[in-house]
Parts: sequence; structure tokens; C-alpha cells
Amino acid sequence: MTAAVRVDGLRKRYGRVEVLRGVSFSVQPGEVVGLLGPNGAGKTTTLRVLATLARPSGGSASVWGWDVVRHPDRVRACVGVVPDQAGVYGRLSARETLRYYGALCGLRRAELDRRIEQLVAWLGMAAFADRPAGTYSRGMRQRLHLARALLHDPPVLVLDEPTAGLDDPTAQAVRDRLRALAREGRGVLLTTHLAQEAQRVCDRVVVLWDGEARAELVPDQFARWPQFGPDRP
Repeated sequence: MTAAVRVDGLRKRYGRVEVLRGVSFSVQPGEVVGLLGPNGAGKTTTLRVLATLARPSGGSASVWGWDVVRHPDRVRACVGVVPDQAGVYGRLSARETLRYYGALCGLRRAELDRRIEQLVAWLGMAAFADRPAGTYSRGMRQRLHLARALLHDPPVLVLDEPTAGLDDPTAQAVRDRLRALAREGRGVLLTTHLAQEAQRVCDRVVVLWDGEARAELVPDQFARWPQFGPDRP
């Protein structure tokens, strides 16, 4: 089976600073995997490499079998990205925003309209989908970002802190949606610095610390993650 995400010995350097130091892990279709670690551990950099927004300095990474360096266009076609603190076009409504991005993806109008209405209903956006996005709460914006990432029906999702700053009901709604997407056979990779958050949504976590993958844990082990700090084995 082709892995949704495969990372092997991934390295990333910015000048003299090595942000990723040989990170390796995989995500299988139907699985939610978390990158768990403190701020500065390398979580966002890993996602940027997988989204083809940053070029690795060493090692390799692939999405749905496509190498992020050799086949970036193929990678972009099969991955949906929800970045941390992504902006919106404040004057456009959710529907207008999705039509704009759908056109950029090359979706035909009939298919695009069908996908938009599916996502508006599935993500509970009907009450605000025609309002200017500049009036949205953070939870509404997060649903719009998720809809935008799903618009071209990608088999892989990568999300940077998808529930950060959300109230509990909205955060739980996002978690439920991610679990549902995994059940459809998608691979889902997300970042978090909270063990409790990982335990609520992930099947497995990769602990990142100081640019290194220190351990892989299953849910009943998540609370142990601080033991993998810089002064631990």
C-alpha cells in the first residue's frame, strides 16, 4: 500500500541552523498522525516541506508516493494544506473564496459548485457562507480553511495546529471532521504541542524535539511525551 506520507531522514537547514535533523516517519491511508512537540521542535517546518513550501536540505519526503522535490506539482494536487494562522480575503464570502480557489485548481463550474455545497453542508457553514469572511470568528475561518483544503478532494491532509485558539465545541467539531476524513481513507497529519489534544484525535504521534524524532507513541502512551526532552534518552 502506498503511504499517504513518507519521511525518511529529512533534514532542513536555514543558514547555520539545522531545524530538522534526520526525521523519519510515515502516515498510512485511514490514519490520523500527530507531530507532537514544543514550539521550535520542527513541526511546522516538516509540514512546509510536505506542502512543497520549503525545500529539504537532505533526506526525502513523499506524499501519496510523489517525491516533494522531483514532483512538486503532483504533490500539490494530492495534498490539502491548512496552515497555522492562515488569512482570508475579508471582502469575499466563503462561497466566493471557494469558487476562487476552485478555479485556480482547474475545477469545472458544475463540479466546483457541487463540491462547494457538499463542503458547506458537511462543515456546518450554511449560516455564514454568504457573509464577508472579514466578519468571521476564528472557528468560522478554520472551517473555511478546511473547506478550501478539501475542495479538490485530496487523499492527504496536513494541518498546522488545527484547533489552536478554538472554543471547545468548535475544536471538537474539527476533531470529528478529521476522524471522519480518515475513515474515508485519507491520510491526516497534524501538529500540536498539547498531549491532550493529540490523545483526542490521533491514532499515533511522532514526538519531535529539537529537530529530531524522539519516539512514536500510541494513545495510551501520549501522556509520557515530556520524557523525551533534551536531557532524556
